[in-house]
Amino acid sequence: MAARGHSGGASFAGTERTVTEPAETDEAAFARVEAALRTRWPESKLEPSLDRIRALVDLLGDPQAAYPVIHVTGTNGKTTTARMVDELLRGFGLRVGRFTSPHLASVTERISLDGAPIGTGRFVAVFDEITPYVDLVDKEQPVPLSYFEVLTAMGFVAFADAPVDAAVVEVGMGGSWDSTNVANGKVAVVTPVALDHTRYLGSTVAEIAGEKAGIIKPGSIVVLAAQTPDAAGVLLRRAGEADATVAREGGEFGVLRRAVAVGGQQLVLQGLGGVYDEVFLPLYGPHQAQNAACALAAVEAFFGAGAVGSLDLDTVRSAFAAVTSPGRLEPVRSAPTVLVDAAHNAHAMAATVAALAEGFRFRRVVGVLAVLADKDVRGMLGALEPALDELVVTENSAHRRLPADDLAALAVEVFGADRVTVEPRLDDAIETAVRLAEEGEEQLGGSGVLITGSVVTAGEARTLLGARP
Repeated sequence: MAARGHSGGASFAGTERTVTEPAETDEAAFARVEAALRTRWPESKLEPSLDRIRALVDLLGDPQAAYPVIHVTGTNGKTTTARMVDELLRGFGLRVGRFTSPHLASVTERISLDGAPIGTGRFVAVFDEITPYVDLVDKEQPVPLSYFEVLTAMGFVAFADAPVDAAVVEVGMGGSWDSTNVANGKVAVVTPVALDHTRYLGSTVAEIAGEKAGIIKPGSIVVLAAQTPDAAGVLLRRAGEADATVAREGGEFGVLRRAVAVGGQQLVLQGLGGVYDEVFLPLYGPHQAQNAACALAAVEAFFGAGAVGSLDLDTVRSAFAAVTSPGRLEPVRSAPTVLVDAAHNAHAMAATVAALAEGFRFRRVVGVLAVLADKDVRGMLGALEPALDELVVTENSAHRRLPADDLAALAVEVFGADRVTVEPRLDDAIETAVRLAEEGEEQLGGSGVLITGSVVTAGEARTLLGARP
């Protein structure tokens, strides 16, 4: 059997097919691959183990070892931090692959090359390349490879094939047994750790931090966002065991100053190698400034800038000014302003509420909320309540969604019945919220709509409102 080499030029023996029927259209091929992926265990159903993904990447020639990796974990802020790291690395002339999850609209978003989602044609080609080896692993393992495991392998292979100079890889869940953890990160980034996915990761912040600490590899550099004492103790202990170098927010790096600016915020960042001033970030909230500080420190660590000096200031400024993070307090419509945000736990919702208050001067805000049933819904509602005048509860299309009536019952306990409206369909909920905001606009001026509660909710709302993919 032909194994995959690191050069990205290796081919798979025996995969040529004689075409006896009309060739697939690009749309049909992509639909075929999406359908095949959907037959696998979803991301909400896990059998914690690295055995399957290790067997697969071994057959593929360990493509994840073909390039240095910046590995990103944490509870919130992972995707945005990964996007910032990607933008910075590309600003310095590197070809970068980025693997993130989940996606907002198309699964191709999860595998990015040169700052853009992989094309559907290349997505199909990579899937077809690795399918013979996926089948082999499925036959040998007690549990077949999951949806996320196959996508992880596809990302690693696409990056090796490109080839990339570096990969930014976001953990799907946890760290220790997440399928991305077959990569040996040169730099490990841990964004703030909070309670989420408690069914799999543990019921305390310390237990969850222990799982996330699994991405810290021997001799790596660890970039730690500010953590609670329980989480910090666990992460620092793991770093010591791995003989890793640690850079901590508030110690070696951080946000020195920030000010609200039109379209975002102006930052002064303390990096590992010096101070970076007049950095404009077109995102809202103190949590995004924190993400920026972590991303900068990670890139400095990657280049060794902490030891040799600071990175070029103009390049850093240009990279941050170009950062986007779809579905993160993203304006998708005006008059009234409609914001879409993917907050899906209480910690993230609190950050969203703080950013909303700081970045937007609304006199009246109407919320649209659709959540997954296995989340801390009461915690999310509690965080939202002070920020909203009215709430429209609804549901998204996820199989784990909380029915609108069940969400309404919880919402009434927090908001009161007079502030809660139920619309089972998301499109109707958005229409109702816009109408309520427009009524407030006439009376008070400065009204807005916030659509939030889940990445699925954010993605579907963006599509309904015609936001750019």
